[in-house]
Amino acid sequence: MKLSLLSVLLFIMLTACSGTAESSYDENAGHKPSTINTDFIVPAQAEPEETEFGNPHILKGMKYNLKNFGGMQGLYSPMSYFEELEKQGWMEQKEERMGHVHFFKKEKTVMMVIIKEDFFHVYEMKKTTQ
Repeated sequence: MKLSLLSVLLFIMLTACSGTAESSYDENAGHKPSTINTDFIVPAQAEPEETEFGNPHILKGMKYNLKNFGGMQGLYSPMSYFEELEKQGWMEQKEERMGHVHFFKKEKTVMMVIIKEDFFHVYEMKKTTQ
């Protein structure tokens, strides 16, 4: 009796937890428009989460949770994602890159992507007068 009750409780706990599990990065799953700029894509499985920022050069931003994205400590750039951004017309500003901070530009819009382990941030930068 105790074993079956314990099994039922364990099953309920596992089922409840599975609904909140984060999605895992799959480079073949496609992309969707980001929530801050519909012209800038993010991996389809990325789950948005509000984020705070104090940088006066940022117009708006969002954190995206995605397991297995960025590798250990965010050291590995998701090259297939960056290649897809370039196909969409977003050119990486490699001279502006700072470690895991990447900048992409399309026309007059500049987006910043900060890669971390299991999540990333996307920010739209304020337009400059240059």
